[in-house]
Amino acid sequence: METTKLLGTKIRQFRKLRRITQEQLAEASDSTGSYIGKLERGEVNVQIKTLEKIAEALDTNVFAFFDYNPYEELKSQPWIWECVHILSQQNEAGQNKAYRILKELFTSSEDELLVSKSGDSDANDKLNS
Repeated sequence: METTKLLGTKIRQFRKLRRITQEQLAEASDSTGSYIGKLERGEVNVQIKTLEKIAEALDTNVFAFFDYNPYEELKSQPWIWECVHILSQQNEAGQNKAYRILKELFTSSEDELLVSKSGDSDANDKLNS
């Protein structure tokens, strides 16, 4: 995800946490509601001064908007989180083995799916050789 979208997502999270509307945030940060909406959707770049005003209006600091932990998202996906947990308990050799198995499993499945959809005999020959 690109930086502007991540920043916008964080601003939206802080705004919702404070239970204020885009219009209220805009008023408190000398902006407009439509600009805050575009900012939250990652459609515009923000100047540092404006970001400072937004952070102040949200009772936080600018650096809080850049505190991004992609692993937090994994915790909301139980199967992925469980796989990460299992892998973290393995030594490097076990992790490499699991990686090779998963890569083979999913690469083969994708190739077979592409072949079955295309009906391409040349592709079938490559897979079967």
